[in-house]
Amino acid sequence: MYDELAEVDVSEIWAGVDIGKEHHHCVVIDAQGKRLLSRRVLNDESELLKLVADVLELSQDVLWAVDINHGGAALLLGLLVSHDQHITYITGLAVHRASAGYRSQAKTDAKDAFVIADQARMRTDLGVLRPGDEISVDLRTLVNRRTDLVCDRTRQINRLRAQLLEIAPGLERCLDVTRKGPVMLLTGYQTPAAIRRAGTLRITMWLKNRKVRGSEALARTVVEAAEAQFTALPGEKLAAEMVARLAKGVMALDEEIAELEALIEARFREHPHAEVIQSMPGMGTLLGAEFLAATGGDMDAFGTADRLAGYAGLAPVPRDSGRVSGNLHRPRRYHRGLLRAFYLSAFASLRGCLASKQFYERKRAEGKGHKQALLALARRRANVLWAMIRDGACYQATPSVTASA
Repeated sequence: MYDELAEVDVSEIWAGVDIGKEHHHCVVIDAQGKRLLSRRVLNDESELLKLVADVLELSQDVLWAVDINHGGAALLLGLLVSHDQHITYITGLAVHRASAGYRSQAKTDAKDAFVIADQARMRTDLGVLRPGDEISVDLRTLVNRRTDLVCDRTRQINRLRAQLLEIAPGLERCLDVTRKGPVMLLTGYQTPAAIRRAGTLRITMWLKNRKVRGSEALARTVVEAAEAQFTALPGEKLAAEMVARLAKGVMALDEEIAELEALIEARFREHPHAEVIQSMPGMGTLLGAEFLAATGGDMDAFGTADRLAGYAGLAPVPRDSGRVSGNLHRPRRYHRGLLRAFYLSAFASLRGCLASKQFYERKRAEGKGHKQALLALARRRANVLWAMIRDGACYQATPSVTASA
């Protein structure tokens, strides 16, 4: 589900749902805030359909409000979308803060559901949720899985380094275990003694048989490190087995990440905006997929480029008070994945896009640091990408203007 930032029409009744894994609690109120229905309902299709029917019996003009827009709320949201219902989303933090303004200090599902419904009734700045297209939903699933695997790989590499450091500090220092060759080496050789016994020639042939690039240089490096340590440390045998296990785990994660990236690329190219998005310098397949996973690719959901930038955390908000003015900060609520896609694509565009490089250098000349200049560039690129998708036009570099002789 994606959050459309356009304002919604006033309804006759409001249904607030406090989302849970097993059960939801729904409270329906009218324009005066009177409770018309309060029910705890099982997160089951038949029970939820009965709830929807009972609410629609009260009025056909209803606005549903939820505090979670994924996970346990997926079934309810899917049913509401299939019934052409309007849905709005209020963050859990907003509900928690709003609860302090109500009379009771108790914390119950019924009260939270009432607060959600009442906030939806009083606030006119909330946007309606609407489902993304099939490709964007698939990309979100694939991108989230890839992110999990990349995090797992980082943790596995850190554990591998820590374990190797306990038995051979020299090997840990000379091996870059983020690369395939050193990780492959550690699946077969882990201790200085084993490396010395094998020697440079045998290790080189062992690596070549496994299609490791630079096998001879890598073999010489590890043999030199092994020649510097002749002491066998306590627990070395078991630790060496753990190093081999961890190295094999890293390689397995690399294979799964590569398979996922192939799936992401294939699914991304099926999206109607893929060509437009990829035409922008720095916006490759993975970052383009992350952009679609975060936004759905429908710029009508944002209305303006400023709202897209605000959703990505690229539009600073003021924090003025009293004599303090001109205080601009990043908003607290924004989509981290979308900010990552814009930031990394802006950084990548510096290598091959003259316009991006000139803009970045101008910001640095104005006194901004590297990060601030990149964020400013990402903000500008958000405007450009929004307009490109709106018009269905691929990126075209503006030709530089040269002075006539």
